[in-house]
Amino acid sequence: MSTVLNVVSGIVSLLAAVLIGLLIGSLPRRRREEEIAAQAQEEAERLKKEKLLEGRQQVQELKDEFEERAKRREEELARSEERVLRREDRLGKKASQFEKTEDSLRADEEEMLRLKEEGLRLLEQEKQQLEHTAEWTRDQARDHLLKVVENESQLYFSKKMEEIERKARDEAEERAAHIIATAVQRYAPEYVEENAVSSVPLPSEDFKGRIIGREGRNIKTFEALTGVELLVDDTPEMVVLSCFNPLRREVARMALSRLIEDGRIHPAQIEEKVQRAKARLADRVKEEGKKAAFDLGIDLHPELAALLGRLRYRTSYGQNQLVHSIEVSVIAKILADELGVSSKKAKRAGLLHDIGKAVDHEVDGPHAMISADLARRYGESRDIVQAIAAHHEDIEPTGILDVLIQAADALSAARPGARQETYERYVQRLHDLEELCRSFPAVQEAYAIQAGREVRVMVQPDRASDDMAAKLAYDIARAIEEELSYPGEIKVNVVRHTQFSESAK
Repeated sequence: MSTVLNVVSGIVSLLAAVLIGLLIGSLPRRRREEEIAAQAQEEAERLKKEKLLEGRQQVQELKDEFEERAKRREEELARSEERVLRREDRLGKKASQFEKTEDSLRADEEEMLRLKEEGLRLLEQEKQQLEHTAEWTRDQARDHLLKVVENESQLYFSKKMEEIERKARDEAEERAAHIIATAVQRYAPEYVEENAVSSVPLPSEDFKGRIIGREGRNIKTFEALTGVELLVDDTPEMVVLSCFNPLRREVARMALSRLIEDGRIHPAQIEEKVQRAKARLADRVKEEGKKAAFDLGIDLHPELAALLGRLRYRTSYGQNQLVHSIEVSVIAKILADELGVSSKKAKRAGLLHDIGKAVDHEVDGPHAMISADLARRYGESRDIVQAIAAHHEDIEPTGILDVLIQAADALSAARPGARQETYERYVQRLHDLEELCRSFPAVQEAYAIQAGREVRVMVQPDRASDDMAAKLAYDIARAIEEELSYPGEIKVNVVRHTQFSESAK
């Protein structure tokens, strides 16, 4: 028990010693903390005094600056007030001057009115004196003078107008002949005519049997895929392709040529060659159209360029239509340059004037109206669409551009060698057309115009009513279809005219 008490007393003694040590060690630290706090308070007081002093100085500076600005503002206001007072003084002086000037002008105006009245009175006296001397009133003298002047003027101007008209007519005929001759002379086509090939040569007669195939399966497949009739006859080493559509015929020619070169002719090979020929022809058509437009310096819509290229495989009277369109474009430009008209529009309208012939196998109607509709659809201007539609007078021409395209088209088609039809055949065709129309009882006269594309029939009004005239137009059109051979279409216009006149004596 004493041992335990000794241990406990030892522990207590140790704890007491530790506490006494800690208390003795904390006394200097507390004194240091109090000294640091005192120094910090002194430093804060010093900084506070410095900041207060600095703030008072800034406030004083701002106050001085504000007072300086206020002083300058008062000086400026004083100067402005002085200027306003001087200006009011000047305006007052000017107002008084204006009042004096106004009084002077009023006096001058009154004097002028008095002088005017005096002048009118003197003129009236002078007129009365002249009327008394001449024994004519003023109105009588004026009427007599006007009659004399009018008679002399009519005589002079009638002679002058007759002279001007005669001179203008002579010069116009000479100028027109010169322009047309120059336009035709300046254009030199690469070739006169070109026909689409409709026959394909064979290396030997054995190929005819290969083309026909067993039980005719090859030729049937070929005709079904191309839409072209393949004629295998007794012509040595030659087969003939027959189709109204020139593009289909060209596809058939290209495919058959490739089949002959390959030597293997069977339905699968035929189908492959026909598809490749269609793709090649489509590319060639686009390139032909782009090349024609590029050579003329014309930027065309891609679809119009493709349609233009299709004209490469279309002919009219043996004249290639793409060559004809290019030629019309060049001639129209030359004519436009001579007449001072826009050559760009003339070139563009000339190139597109027959674009409808590329699709006239698929679309009904006159090719001029089809061409105009295509041009309008692909964004061509109103002037160009009008010129295209009017180049065969399907609609009435309204401007110089319309007449230019008509003239260029006629020049291209009518120049020597342009078309296969001879002059004698052309005249005979027009004669037959007119005679057929005259053979109807109620017809008085018939005239073929527009190179035989239109016929105008004059009927006797006492023998045909309006209803009968409409029926007559239908009968003439059907008779032309049955009895005559002609290219394109012919418009039949029946005219019934009644006129009454009397004489007044």
